[in-house]
Amino acid sequence: MRRHLPRRRVAVLALAVVVSLAHWWLAQFLPDVRIGDGNAERMPQRIEVAYVRELAQAAPPPAAPVVVARRAPARPAAAKKPVPSASAASAPELPAEPAPSAAATQDEVRVAEAEPTEPPIASTPEPEPEPTAASAPAASASAAVAFEWPPSTRLSYRLSGNYRGEVSGGAQVEWARVGERYQVHLDVWVGAQAAPLVGRRMSSDGEITDQGLSPRRYDEETRALFRELRRRTIVFDGARVLLPNGKQIDTLPGVQDAASQFVQLTWLFTTRPELLKVGQRIEVPLALPTRVDRWEYDVVEAVRLETPVGALDTFHLRPRLALRAHRDLVADVWFAPTLQYLPVRLLIRQDEATYIDMMLDRLPLQADPVPGGASAPR
Repeated sequence: MRRHLPRRRVAVLALAVVVSLAHWWLAQFLPDVRIGDGNAERMPQRIEVAYVRELAQAAPPPAAPVVVARRAPARPAAAKKPVPSASAASAPELPAEPAPSAAATQDEVRVAEAEPTEPPIASTPEPEPEPTAASAPAASASAAVAFEWPPSTRLSYRLSGNYRGEVSGGAQVEWARVGERYQVHLDVWVGAQAAPLVGRRMSSDGEITDQGLSPRRYDEETRALFRELRRRTIVFDGARVLLPNGKQIDTLPGVQDAASQFVQLTWLFTTRPELLKVGQRIEVPLALPTRVDRWEYDVVEAVRLETPVGALDTFHLRPRLALRAHRDLVADVWFAPTLQYLPVRLLIRQDEATYIDMMLDRLPLQADPVPGGASAPR
């Protein structure tokens, strides 16, 4: 006599098959990667931090005045007319400083840039403004002096998206620093955080300099059901960058990686808030797993976002469409000046039908600062 499986067992088996297929589909959203030539065998030890307080909204700090150092002139002389700032095209309006005397030598006045003077940007920008490099050395002369790096910070996001159907999950960005060393970790997962269907971690490890962040190493790990752990590593070695495939190529000044770029932009907008205006174009030299390129963002709108933490006034940055010719994942980013210019929303697209949308779902958490500008380790 033929026995039949109970109806409930059949339903469970059918559900298991459907879930397995869904997991396989989600894994295809992530590009195939290889372990990177031995460089990824041992990742830097993660900086552990205790996050103890919420970051409340506050008005962004005003741009600090330019600090100019001079020596007293040897003898009285007729003053020259003030020289416009080298970054007049993008610098904030500042009180005029008296010019150095005719006897002053070049080392008596220190400036951060030596670019040709350009007329101020009008309220309505030109259709194709020149990009502003996010890595320009101390773009305003006081950038390194005026800016105090925030203590270690954690941002948590609610994730939604689409890949052959709706997906959901979460994401987290951690900025950690001890002294002049920093780490940035971007974790994204689909499904439950404890047992994700698909997960990716992007980590940047490097140093804090007068020009912002200087990555030394970037690691990218991808986990998915039915697939082995995949990892790619980029090593920054002076003027050269070692890619996961073993190829060494020349770097670009101020180059960032996929994780550090968002904190670098936070630094840029805090030190030069005049750049965060609709119509501006921001350039970020970026090291990707396959190449080093000049990444460009347009500031496309100032918009108020309704978020789980309340309404936030933000500026929306969008990457140039031409970059998609390389089949890269591209991210629209929304920065909130009242939350220390942190990224409060990221929309990462593979194409119009395949994307994940990360929205801040709680106020950022920060560590207690300790003397020396670091954060209290855990």
